[in-house]
Amino acid sequence: MGQFRFAICSSVLLALSLAGAAARADAPGAASRCERLANIMRGHWPDRTSRIVETTWHASGATVTMPFGPPLALPAHCELLGIMQARIGVEGLHYAIRFRLRLPQSWNGRFFFEGGGGTEGVLGSAVGFLGIGAPSALGRGYAVVAEDSGHDNSIDSDPRRGGPAAFGFDPLARSNYGGASLKPVADAAKALIRAYYEHPPTRSYFDGCSKGGQEGMAFAQRYPDEFDGIVAGAPGFSLPRAAVAEAWDTQSFGDLVGRSGSEDFDARRLAATFTDAQFALVRNGVLDACDADDGVRDGITAAYNRCTWPRVELQLRRRICPSGVNDSPDPTGARGAAACLSAAQIKALERVYGGPKDSRGKPLYSDWPLDAGIGSEGWRSWKIGAANGSAPSINVAMGSAALAEIFTTPPTAVPANLQSALHYALGFDFDRDASKIYAVARPFRRSAWSDISARSPHLEAFRTHGGKLIVPQGASDPVFSLNDTLAWYREVDALQHGHAAEFVRVFPVPGMAHCGGGPATDEFDAFGAVVDWVEKGVAPDRILAKAGPRSPWPGRTRPLCPYPKIARYSGSGSIEEASNFRCE
Repeated sequence: MGQFRFAICSSVLLALSLAGAAARADAPGAASRCERLANIMRGHWPDRTSRIVETTWHASGATVTMPFGPPLALPAHCELLGIMQARIGVEGLHYAIRFRLRLPQSWNGRFFFEGGGGTEGVLGSAVGFLGIGAPSALGRGYAVVAEDSGHDNSIDSDPRRGGPAAFGFDPLARSNYGGASLKPVADAAKALIRAYYEHPPTRSYFDGCSKGGQEGMAFAQRYPDEFDGIVAGAPGFSLPRAAVAEAWDTQSFGDLVGRSGSEDFDARRLAATFTDAQFALVRNGVLDACDADDGVRDGITAAYNRCTWPRVELQLRRRICPSGVNDSPDPTGARGAAACLSAAQIKALERVYGGPKDSRGKPLYSDWPLDAGIGSEGWRSWKIGAANGSAPSINVAMGSAALAEIFTTPPTAVPANLQSALHYALGFDFDRDASKIYAVARPFRRSAWSDISARSPHLEAFRTHGGKLIVPQGASDPVFSLNDTLAWYREVDALQHGHAAEFVRVFPVPGMAHCGGGPATDEFDAFGAVVDWVEKGVAPDRILAKAGPRSPWPGRTRPLCPYPKIARYSGSGSIEEASNFRCE
């Protein structure tokens, strides 16, 4: 999920204390009811193919391993594993929608849907992780559900067809991944909640980032009555187009080391196209050009919207290697030169930040904001891979398979290895192949764009329902362009006659990479903000954010401001404190 959040709204704490006091008196009854839920639900499933596979009662103190930080302690709760719509699909693979639901003994009366990530196929933890050190949604008393989006990587992978991306050859599996699985899971979870607590949830929330952000957008657009509040972080609502941009980036960086398009091109050479020292030069060039635009030089380009390529290019050209200095990339990552930039590297960055285009110059996705998070660890891990060669470019390792098997029609079988994925990306033709994200071919009756995109600006029904939507995203997100998200918001605002902020707000995070990381104040509580908006009517005019221990300024605070406002220095006081910055 990536967003690091740390505040807890008082209304949630109050609900936890009241619900907990009533439920703790009946722990044996709660455990017994957990065991009997399969019988209780017979004949009451919204989808008749649904069934409970397993129920487990967990006493308080049980833990679950999380991808970030130490194991997370859980409150007493009932855990359910469920399945629906089991079938045999393409190539005889066994598909189904699987979900996990955790029902806390001390329930606050609310429901939380945990978004997924990547190409899915993994059943989420269903604890509602909201940041290192912050109470989870389950810990706050929410009933929490997670799903696998209709395929299982442990049984549906095919090494001949992109490994875990092989489900892209199955039309229904692709549709479920795109969002068709969402409502059946939400409906099943709500039915189980009603059966277990003998009361439906009073409020329903969704929180996710990346693919999870796409799911939040899909709910708001396709199923507008399902949730009262949604946090859709770094939304991948243009996933197929963004995958085209990933191939564009790979080719742009590959050109720096003389890519041939042949299958023996070494993927490690991408990581060697820029050293960390050279990315530091680029970052400093961006800061020299644009840092002061927000009223203070503080290493944060809060006025990213004013930072243009001509201004940045002027600074980068001042850092070009002197004549005769060896600046040619080396596949081992070593360079003979002192830190400096080549004209070719600057041209590659211009190409990447301009976004993918066909030979006639038609944009195929979006351009990108110029922001001081360029070249950070999180940024380069997507674009070119880790500097030390420990991990390949995510654009290649995951993006190429997704583009080949999931986002284009007909799908292309690419063997599940890095070299094959790289070869596909380097051979992608932006005139011939980019249109395949909109194509239809048997057995696919819908295009990948129709199935997977969630970029519609039509949120009228969501607004009528009373829903509230918060969209946080890093200005240096390397996979989904903030500019695309802001363009979408302007479209929403135009349809709402300038009143979109009454129910949806986008919060750019200067310096932040994809869902977190980078030189940024990336610890914030967007979920608490949406709960306050829904339950207290307090619209978020700013969200307090904090810089984590790996940032250049641990502990620094800033307000995150709803677009189009930015955080401007008031002119006095410490630049480390959010209280000295205004959203304007």
